[in-house]
Amino acid sequence: MTPFPDAASLTRAIFRGETTARSVVEDTLAQIEARDGTLNCFTAVTAESALQEAARVDDAIASGKDLGPLAGVPFAVKNLYDVEGIVTLAGSKINRENSPATQDATLVARMKAAGAILVGALNMDEYAYGFVTINSHDGATPNPHDLSRMSGGSSGGSAAAVAAGLVPLTLGSDTNGSIRVPSALCGIYGLKPTYGRLSRKGSFLFVASLDHLGPFARSVRDLAVAFDAMQGPDAADPACTHRPAEPVTQALGEGIQGLRIAVAGEHFAVGMQSEVAAGLEKVAKALQVSEIVTLPEAARARAAAFIITACEGSQLHIDRLKTRPMDFDVATRDRFLAGALVPSGWYIQAQRFRRWYRDRVRDLFQSVDVILAPTVPCVAPPLDQTTLEIEGKTVPLRPNLGLYTQPLSFIGLPIVSVPVRQPGKLPVGIQIIGAPYQEAKVLRVAAYLEKQGITAAPIAES
Repeated sequence: MTPFPDAASLTRAIFRGETTARSVVEDTLAQIEARDGTLNCFTAVTAESALQEAARVDDAIASGKDLGPLAGVPFAVKNLYDVEGIVTLAGSKINRENSPATQDATLVARMKAAGAILVGALNMDEYAYGFVTINSHDGATPNPHDLSRMSGGSSGGSAAAVAAGLVPLTLGSDTNGSIRVPSALCGIYGLKPTYGRLSRKGSFLFVASLDHLGPFARSVRDLAVAFDAMQGPDAADPACTHRPAEPVTQALGEGIQGLRIAVAGEHFAVGMQSEVAAGLEKVAKALQVSEIVTLPEAARARAAAFIITACEGSQLHIDRLKTRPMDFDVATRDRFLAGALVPSGWYIQAQRFRRWYRDRVRDLFQSVDVILAPTVPCVAPPLDQTTLEIEGKTVPLRPNLGLYTQPLSFIGLPIVSVPVRQPGKLPVGIQIIGAPYQEAKVLRVAAYLEKQGITAAPIAES
């Protein structure tokens, strides 16, 4: 097991001469070789290029150069990110026939520019359409805390790799909850930034009007450092026009003084298991929060998100659905085919409602700064579980893992999912939600909870 489970301590150790980037990368590759046969996080390992980059980092440090805040830190990315020289799978069989990427995705390039060292690509639900990372082409990625349970998805490989301590940082994507759901089930920190805050150039999109990219980590500081390294406009992504504000890392020590915090009620207050309810109560108590606010028509927002997801996703794949339907994962194919049959009028109405809902929620942020809500209604379910009990009703498991995440990504809000510390129990995640472009505020709250010992991300030993 690496003695440096988080990026911050690892970088300090390298700069102090306590270890080298090469030693760190060699240890990381050895851990992947020894453990990933069971964990199934990686679909590709870039060992040769990682070792070459580690040697460059060590040489640069020896000559006194400042390589950036992530110098020598191994990281890996969901396999829908372009990595030069590797085929961008997006979890699919069909994409395996594509040529390798000719350049890195923008965020991969920015992480490397900050000194981080890429060690591979990670498993996911096919074309990012799922919350479970049970992939018919690449297999399932189990939960490192209990190998009989799900890691969540669609960025399950990204979350599980961090939870298992294989790498301290990974990147994923979030359309309806695909960063936050696996973060919660695997017991780590995950950041879904404001829509358009981080460039999506060089990623295989799922739903262009809903897709976000973001990091996973074992500490809030690591999330913040990675976010700062990646933020900034990119003309190659029309949605990514926001210029970076002050580095969010600088705000972490400000605490929560002056922040108006509330708990989301109604839709976000029903359906959760007792373990999740206890986690939410623990967080609210630590923050001394008693105010409850209502996000109007959150259930309808979730329904509208389903429609937009189905329509835009199916149109992206319509030619492949016509010519190669049997090459899709069966669960993905059936949902895409259903989406292709949704009347266009439903899509238009969903987008109109989306604008109304966005304005109502933004109005809510005039009276509060941060809102708390559960991330997932349950702890990690068994891999073979297909249904979930919510309010006495049996419902399909896969879509309902996004019960509390979909109404929020629908309007692009910045959110951190934090792992509540409950020793001896499976992980529980809580969402810390902010107004657009207020990543610093949600990370301040997350950092306060971490400092108080309310949240933590222990390494899973599986």
